[in-house]
Amino acid sequence: MRRKKQKTRQWLQRSINNRRRLSRLAAIKQTDPPGQVSVAVVQGPAPSIVSPATCLEKKEVLDQSRHDRKRHRSRPARKKWSLEQFQVEPSAGKVRFHDFDLPPSIMRAIAELGFTYCTPIQAKALPDALAGHDLVGRASTGTGKSAVFLIALFARLLRDSRPAKPGVPRALIIAPTRELVMQIAKDGRKLARYTPLRILPVYGGADYQGQMDQLQKGKVDVVVATPGRLLDYVSKRVVRLNHIRTMIIDEADRMLDMGFIPDVRRIIHNTPPKNKRQTMLFSATITVEVKRLAEQWCVDPISLETELEQVTVDTVDQIVYMTTSAEKYNVLYNTIMTKEHERIIVFTNMKSEAKRLYDRLRANDVPCALLTGDVPQQKRMARLESFRQGRVEVLIATDVAGRGIHIDGISHVFNYTLPYEPEDYVHRIGRTGRAGNAGISISFADEEGAFYLPEIEEFIGRSLPCVQPDESLLIEPPPGRKIKPPVRRGGRRKKRRR
Repeated sequence: MRRKKQKTRQWLQRSINNRRRLSRLAAIKQTDPPGQVSVAVVQGPAPSIVSPATCLEKKEVLDQSRHDRKRHRSRPARKKWSLEQFQVEPSAGKVRFHDFDLPPSIMRAIAELGFTYCTPIQAKALPDALAGHDLVGRASTGTGKSAVFLIALFARLLRDSRPAKPGVPRALIIAPTRELVMQIAKDGRKLARYTPLRILPVYGGADYQGQMDQLQKGKVDVVVATPGRLLDYVSKRVVRLNHIRTMIIDEADRMLDMGFIPDVRRIIHNTPPKNKRQTMLFSATITVEVKRLAEQWCVDPISLETELEQVTVDTVDQIVYMTTSAEKYNVLYNTIMTKEHERIIVFTNMKSEAKRLYDRLRANDVPCALLTGDVPQQKRMARLESFRQGRVEVLIATDVAGRGIHIDGISHVFNYTLPYEPEDYVHRIGRTGRAGNAGISISFADEEGAFYLPEIEEFIGRSLPCVQPDESLLIEPPPGRKIKPPVRRGGRRKKRRR
C-alpha cells in the first residue's frame, strides 16, 4: 500500500511539472512579435529564449556525439593484422595455406582457427577449387573437406565485385541433415569472420517466418540448406537461384540413401546452366549412382580421392567384441564407468533400440542424451550443445540423426548394433579420430551383428578380428531404479460422452 501511494505521488508530480512547462510555452508564444519564432529551454527554474539556429547547432552536436558513442559500443576497434603474424615454416611433404593465393581476411581466420598445414584432401582439392573447376571429391568425415569448399568459395566471392541482394544468393550449399547444415554454417561464419560475407542456414524444424524474413529483407551471399525447406521457399518465390555461381553438394551418397535426389534435381533446375556455374560434389563413397549424378551436373569434373582406410586404420582403433545380446549392455556400462574416456556416441539401427538403451542408462544413473529423428529441432540443438559442452558425456543416436554430428573430443564410438550398410560403418566411426586425433571404435558381433561383418570388412579392405571382452567388462551392472513417466500438463481430461 505504501509503495502504491508513493507511485501515485510521483505521477502527480510529473503531471504538475508538465503543466508548468506548457504554461511557460504558452506565455512565450503570446509575447513573441509577428514573424519571429523562438524556442524555449524549460529545464531550469526560469525559461530562457534561444534562436532557432543555436538550438539546431546544439541538437546536431548532441546527435553526433550520441551516434559516435553508439558506433563505439557496437563495433570495437580491431587491431591491424598482417600475414607476417602468421608464420608457418615450410615442411617436406606438407602443403601450407600460404602456398595458395588467399585473401588476407581469410588467412587471418585460418590463423585464429589454428590451421597450419593442409590435410590430404585440402592439398589436392584447393588448387582446382580456387581455379573454378568442377570437382568430385571422395573424403571421409573428419578429413577437412568442409574447409576445402568454404575457403575456395569465400575466396572467389571476395574477388567478385557484384554486391549481394535480398533473396538472391550468390552461392548455394546443400546438405542432407539439419545438423550438418548448422555445422557447415557455423564453420563458414568462423572462416568468414573478417569478411563482409553473410551466411544463412535454411532448414526444417526451425522458425519458418524468421528464415523467410532473413531471405527477403537481408542481403545473403551464401545459403546453406536442406533440400525440402529450400524448395519450399523457391516455390513461394522467397529466394531466387538464378544468380548462383557456385553450387556445392555435400554428403551426396547420403542424399541418395535418404531419397533427396529428386528434390536436388528440382533445385539444380532453378540454377544457371552447368557451364555457367561451378559445381563441387563431395561424398564419403563414390558409387555408380554418384558418378552418374556428377556427369549430369558437372562439366568435365576433376575426380579427387583420399584413401578411405587412412581414417579408419591410422587414427581409429577398431575393436570387435564377440558377445551375446545380453552382454552388450554390460560392456557398454562398464566402459562408461571406467571414466577413461571423453565423450561417447552409441549408435543403434532403430529408434526403438535407442530409446530402450537411453532408458536403461538413465535407470543406472548414467547422464546421457537421446538423438533420433522424432526429437524436435529445439531439443536436438539443446542436447547437442549439452554434449558439445561436456555436460552430458554419452549420446545415443541413430544413423539419420547422427550423420551431421561434428564435435571434437569424441573418444569412443559404440556400434551397439552393426549397421545394415557398410558405408554407415565408415560414417559412424568417422565421428572419432577426427583431424588426426586418436579414437576408439567398439562394435559387437552378437547373434545378429556377426552376419554384417563380412560386407564391412570387404568395404574397408581389411579384416576385423573378433576378440573376447575382458572379464571386468562383463560384470553385471547394478539393478536400475524405476523411472517415473513424465507428468502430463494441461489439466484433467474431459470425460467422453457415451
